[in-house]
Amino acid sequence: MSETGKMQRNANSGNIDKPWGGRFQQSTEKLVEKFSASEHYDRRLCFHDIRGSLAHASMLARQGIISDKDLAAISEGLEEIRQEIEAGTFTWRPELEDVHMNIESALSRKVGAPGRRLHTARSRNDQVATDVRLYVREEIDRLDRLMHALQESLLHQACSFTGLVIPGFTHLQHAQPVLWSHHWLAYFQMFRRDRERLLDCRKRVNVCPLGSAALAGTGFPIDREYVARELGFDDITRNSLDAVGDRDFIIEFLACLSITMMHLSRMSEELVLWASSEFGFVELPDGYCTGSSIMPQKKNPDVPELVRGKTGRVYGHLVSLLTLMKGLPLAYNRDLQEDKEALFDAVDTTSICVEVMAGLVALVKPCADRLSEVTGKGFLTATDLADYLVGKGVPFREAHEVVGRAVASCIERGVELTDLDLEELKKFHPSVEGDVMGVLTPEGSANARNCPGGTGISAVRRQIQEAQAWLKEKAHEMEQGRREGDCR
Repeated sequence: MSETGKMQRNANSGNIDKPWGGRFQQSTEKLVEKFSASEHYDRRLCFHDIRGSLAHASMLARQGIISDKDLAAISEGLEEIRQEIEAGTFTWRPELEDVHMNIESALSRKVGAPGRRLHTARSRNDQVATDVRLYVREEIDRLDRLMHALQESLLHQACSFTGLVIPGFTHLQHAQPVLWSHHWLAYFQMFRRDRERLLDCRKRVNVCPLGSAALAGTGFPIDREYVARELGFDDITRNSLDAVGDRDFIIEFLACLSITMMHLSRMSEELVLWASSEFGFVELPDGYCTGSSIMPQKKNPDVPELVRGKTGRVYGHLVSLLTLMKGLPLAYNRDLQEDKEALFDAVDTTSICVEVMAGLVALVKPCADRLSEVTGKGFLTATDLADYLVGKGVPFREAHEVVGRAVASCIERGVELTDLDLEELKKFHPSVEGDVMGVLTPEGSANARNCPGGTGISAVRRQIQEAQAWLKEKAHEMEQGRREGDCR
C-alpha cells in the first residue's frame, strides 16, 4: 500500500463521538461530563474552529494525505454546520465536551469517513491554540475600532471648547489653569498608547500553532506555512511543546485590556467628581444617567460608576490567568480550559465600557460659568507670579518663597492674588512692575505655556492637528486591514 493510502486508512479509524474510547472499559460518569464540559462557553470559537479546519483540510489534500474528494466533502459539511450555527439550529451536545468535538462529530455524521479523516496530523491541543489566537486577533481589531471612536469623542471635546480655561489639579488640589481641550487631549494620548500596545500584542498573537499536534509535532508531511498563510497568520510557532501550552498571548492581551480599563476608570472618576454638586464642572447627558427610586432630585452618574467598578473585574481575570499558568509543567494541561471564560468576559467587559464611554464623552457639556468662577480662586496663578519674578532676575527658590508669603497673606485676609493691586504686590518684592497684572489671570496663565505639549492655545492647537492626523492615518490602516481581511 502507498504511503498516502496508509495515511488515509489510519485517518479513517476511530469513533468520533468517543475518540478516546478504545482505552477505556467504562463510560464517563455523567457528573464528570458535566464538570469537564466547556462547549457551553467555548462554542464562541465555533467559526474560528471551522475556519481552521477548512485550512487544515485544504493542506491535507494539497499534501496528498487525504483525497480531493474527501476535501470536497469536508468543506461542504463544514459549510452546512456553519449555516446551522448561524441559524441557531445546530444541536450542541455537552457530552462531547467542547466546540471542537461537537463540530467534528457533526461533520462525521454528515459526510461519514471523510469527516473522520479531518483530525489527521492535528490534536485538540494545537487546534484550540489556533482557534483562540484567531479569536484574540479578531477582538484586537474590533477593540481598535471601538477605541478609535472613543478618541474621536475626546477630540470632539477638545475641538469644541478650545478657549475654555479650567482648574488643573495635583493631589486633587488646585494647581494651575489649563485649557479644557488640553485636559481631554491627555486622555486621547492614554488611549493612543493603549491602541499601540494592542497592535504590538497582535504581532505575538498572530503566529500559527497548527501542526504542533499534541506536543511533539507530527510525522505526516504537512505544510505548516501554507496553513498559516491561509489563516492570515504572519508566521508559525517555533516549538511544538511551547505552542500547545503557551497562553502568554492571552495574558499580554488581558494586561493591555487592564491598562485600558484603568484609563477608563480614571476618566470615569473625574466625571463622577465633576458632575457632583460640590464640583459642578460638567453636565452629563440624561441618557447616560439614572434617577433615584426615592429621591426625585437625583441624577446619578451610573455609567462612569459602572465602568469604574468593572475595572476590577478585568484586573481579576488577568490575575486569574497568571495564577492558572504559574504552576503548569509542559505541555498541555486540562487546567488551560479555564482560560476562556476569563478571556471572553474580559473582552466583553472592556468592549462595552469603551463603547459606552465613547457615547458619553461626546455629549458631556462644560458648565462654563462655574468653571470660570472656580479658576478665579485657589491661587491657580501663583506659579505664574513666581515665573514672572524669575523673568525679572530673581532666583527661582527666592521667587518661590516670596510668592508663598504672598499667598499666606491673601489667605489670612480672605482674598485672591488677583484682588491685590500693584502697590500691594510690590510690597512682597520690588521687582514687581505694572506688567504683572497680565500674568495673574487664568487665561494669561494658561495661554503663556506654549511649549510643545503645553496647555497654551497655540500648543493645544498643534496637539489637535497632530491628533487629527494620527486618527486619519489609523482610519486608513483600519480600512486597509479590512480590505486585506476580505481578500483572505
